[in-house]
Amino acid sequence: HVQLVESGGGSVQTGGSLRLSCVASRHIYNSNCMGWFRQVPGKEREGVAAITTGGPGGGGVYYADFAKGRFTIFRDNAKATLYLQMNTLRPEDTAMYYCAASTPRNIGYGAEWGNSGKYPYWGQGTQVTVS
Repeated sequence: HVQLVESGGGSVQTGGSLRLSCVASRHIYNSNCMGWFRQVPGKEREGVAAITTGGPGGGGVYYADFAKGRFTIFRDNAKATLYLQMNTLRPEDTAMYYCAASTPRNIGYGAEWGNSGKYPYWGQGTQVTVS
């Protein structure tokens, strides 16, 4: 059964914005760790942003350097939905974007938030194209 479903991708011009959404099954959403990754053909999947709740530090929000100041990750608990607001998009942001879920413990309470191997649950991806 489907547990993570992304939407919101599309084609935009340089400088434009998109908001990606990821609706999660409730038990997956309650794992308290969700993130966005992206991948282009021939390259490894890379972390974009992640958000955790709970754990020794109370949770956190993490961004890749390229995402800081342009992208915002946030959650809607009532809707069990994860979002990625992407502004000031660049051609190099073109990629397939994936939603993923894990637990705070799996990602070392943030230390390995960008390690795709630490996420057991994945969506099917949504394509973002910036030209």
